[in-house]
This record gives sequence, structure tokens and C-alpha cells, in this order.
Amino acid sequence: MSPNNYKKALEHAIFPYITEATELLNLKSFVIGGFVRDFILQRGITKDIDVVAVGSGIELAKKVAQLLPTKPKVQVFKTYGTAMLRYHDVEIEFVGARKESYTKNSRNPEVSVGSLQDDQNRRDFTINAMALSLNKGTYGELLDPFQGVANLENKIIRTPLEPDITYSDDPLRMMRAIRFATQLNFKIEQESLDAIQSNSERIDIITRERIVVELQKIMESPVPSIGFLLLEETGLLQRLLPELTDLKGVDELEGQKHKDNFYHTLEVVDNIAPNTDDVWLRWAALLHDIGKAPTKRFDKKNGWTFHAHEFVGSKMVYKLFKRLKMPLNNKMKFVQKMVLLSSRPIVLATDVTDSAVRRLIFDTGEDLDSLMTLCEADITTKNPVKFKRYHNNFKVVRDKVKEVEERDRVRDFQPPISGELIMETFNLKPCREIGQIKDAIKEAILDGEIPNNYNDAFNLMLKLADKLGLKSIKSNR
Repeated sequence: MSPNNYKKALEHAIFPYITEATELLNLKSFVIGGFVRDFILQRGITKDIDVVAVGSGIELAKKVAQLLPTKPKVQVFKTYGTAMLRYHDVEIEFVGARKESYTKNSRNPEVSVGSLQDDQNRRDFTINAMALSLNKGTYGELLDPFQGVANLENKIIRTPLEPDITYSDDPLRMMRAIRFATQLNFKIEQESLDAIQSNSERIDIITRERIVVELQKIMESPVPSIGFLLLEETGLLQRLLPELTDLKGVDELEGQKHKDNFYHTLEVVDNIAPNTDDVWLRWAALLHDIGKAPTKRFDKKNGWTFHAHEFVGSKMVYKLFKRLKMPLNNKMKFVQKMVLLSSRPIVLATDVTDSAVRRLIFDTGEDLDSLMTLCEADITTKNPVKFKRYHNNFKVVRDKVKEVEERDRVRDFQPPISGELIMETFNLKPCREIGQIKDAIKEAILDGEIPNNYNDAFNLMLKLADKLGLKSIKSNR
């Protein structure tokens, strides 16, 4: 096989059918983009295959579906001139080769029929512009007009055409360049990096939803800080997540400094990445200190302080998610919860009391392990003695949590005394006193004043009710 022939990449069962359909329709077809890139990088076979036809991509998709034994349904997107079908757990998208032209205020191009070369010209990066022939006679041959293979070998992100035009035409490509650099640990060539910086304001015409898709992929990468440092360097981060850039810098007064919370934050995100694939826990790591910028104060006695930054930061999470049109659901609430509680285990590590542990278990519930993972990632000291001591402290907390949890069953805490029982015992209708009694019982259990059982809780209820002037109508339990 010649060095430019990649027949081995075309072992999936779909490709012979595409070749046959291509012949029957008297077209030319090629597999292009990420499938080719990932094969050369040996990243494993992608579940998405893009096929470009010199002719009608929709007609090619329909013909392929007719030939396939499973006769899959073809989804047609006439607006975009594309069609999609699924076969053997792979999604194949067909599009006709085209050329594009853009207007200043939109990333949606005007499209016209084009050649394969036109289609490769319109691709975002050289590593995504490579195509493999699906045509008889040239089957498996690589068409690489922009040295995509060389750029893969050199780990370079480069645009096929002049980068300033590429990024100005479709500003989402700026996010994609940074995302690919992060995922693949590639470098963005300097001319492209300069073009992204000079076009950073153009990101404002992109929908927040499309931006978040790229942010999520950066966050899911092995080393997320690569992407966030590039976003900061190019000016994009200030436009998208000013809460993070506000953390940048070190102030000094009367010889006292605080750490740069921006770079500290990126270290925390990188620390947590190997320990969790939960993208929302990674978001919590990214946002855990955003409340420090608005709460930063200098006190002559105590130096720099950030009082209540966890509470302020948890409130900022909602505004940030809403601005970026991220889901305002339990995922957001989880991030808020992690930010709000992010310092609790750190404080607890210095004085591991049963009552404090019970409250931590109660407040975190099923998310306690996530919180501990976040706090351990928050250790960024370069002092090996302190590093070891902090981790040992958290091990003590984890051991204490296990002990208290097994003994007191706090994680699945259900009040032994219900509001209905209080109403029935004292012949009450819904009122403030019911909540007061329930809260007092809960606090007594968490503080270790009474065990977590019915009898002790019932006796405490009677005492509390007596103080409130309530009389039981039941003579026995």
C-alpha cells in the first residue's frame, strides 16, 4: 500500500455501500474531517463519519439506505443540504461539496455548489480538511492539500486559508481551535493565535449554547487549563467568563500579599481532572473561588480576607449559568452546593468533632465524596510537608465520616418525628410551632444531644411542646 493510501481506515461495513451508491449515481464521494484525523492519530474509530459528495449528498444518503440490508431511515435537513443515517452504531452524515461566503454579522454562510477543493477550503483546520477517496480506482487515497498529516505530526493547529478571514467569517472556530488544542495537546500556530486575539469581539455573535458546547469539551479534556489559559491569552475568557478573569492578579498592602486565585483555580481544575469524569464537578472546581473577587478586603490585623466568598460564589453560579444559557436544573444546583460547601471540610480538618461531621454528612448527602474530591484537588501548595499534612488531614476526615455514618445513619437522615405526628399529638393545624419542634429535634440529633431514634426524639418533642405551651391529647404512644 502506498503511503498515501489509507484503505485500512475504511474497514467499517458502511464504506463499500457508499462506494456502490456513488458508482450508481455517477458521483464522486469522500470521507472527510474528524474520522480521517482520528484514524491517523490512532485515537480509535469515531462514531461519527462525514461524507462529502461532489453532487447531491441527500441523494447519495438515500441510495446508500436503499442498498443497506437494514434499510435505515434517512433524516434529511434540506436547509443545510445534508442527510444522516445510522448503521452499526455509527452516525453517517452526507453533504454535497460546497463553497461558502459570509456576511459581517452572521456565522451562517451563503452556500453554493462547489468542488471537493472548495469544500476542503471551507474547513476550519488543516487537520480537519483531509479526505479519503471512496471512489473505485482511487479507493482509500488521501487528499491532503494543506499538509494536514504534517500538522498532525508536528501537533499544530492551523487554518487552511488566511486565519484572520477564517476566524472572522465563523468566530465559533476560535473556540474550536482552542478546544482541539486542549483535547489533543497541540499548539495553535502564532498567526492563528494573533488572529483569534484580534477577532475576539466577534465571539459575541455566536449563540451561548454553541459556546457552551465547546467549553464543555474543554472542561472534559485531560488538562483543562490548556484551554482556559488560551481563552485568557486571546481575550475570549474576559468576554465569556469574566468571573474568572476577575480573579487574576496579586495585590499587596503593607507587605502582605494574597495568591493569584486565577492560576490557583486552574491548578485545582487540573488536579481534579484525573479523579473524576463528572464535568459538573469539574465546573465546581473552576468556579469554587469566584466569590473571592467581590469579597476581597484588606484588614490591618488579619491581612487579606475573603469572608463569605463561598456563599457569594454560590449565588454567582446561578447568574453565570443563566447568562451562558446553561441548564438551570439539578446540575446547576450541584455546582452551587459544591461551591457553597467548598471550605467546610478544610475547616473541619483542624477539629474533627462528631457533631461537625454529622452536619457535613447531613448537608452534603450523596454528594459528600464529590465534595471531598474537590477539597483534595484544592491543595495546590508546593511545600511537600504541607501537601502531605493537608492530605493526611482529609484522610482523617474521611475516616471519621465513615465511622459517624455507620453509627448515626445521618446520610439518609429522616426525622424520627414527622409533622403529621406533631399535629396529631397536640391536635394542631399547620402552624409555625410544628416547624420549630422539627428543627429543634433535627439540631439535637446533629449536635449529638440525643440519639437518632424515635423514643428519644418523642421525649424531646414533649419537652419542647411543653415550653411552647402545647398540651398532648394522647396519654400514650
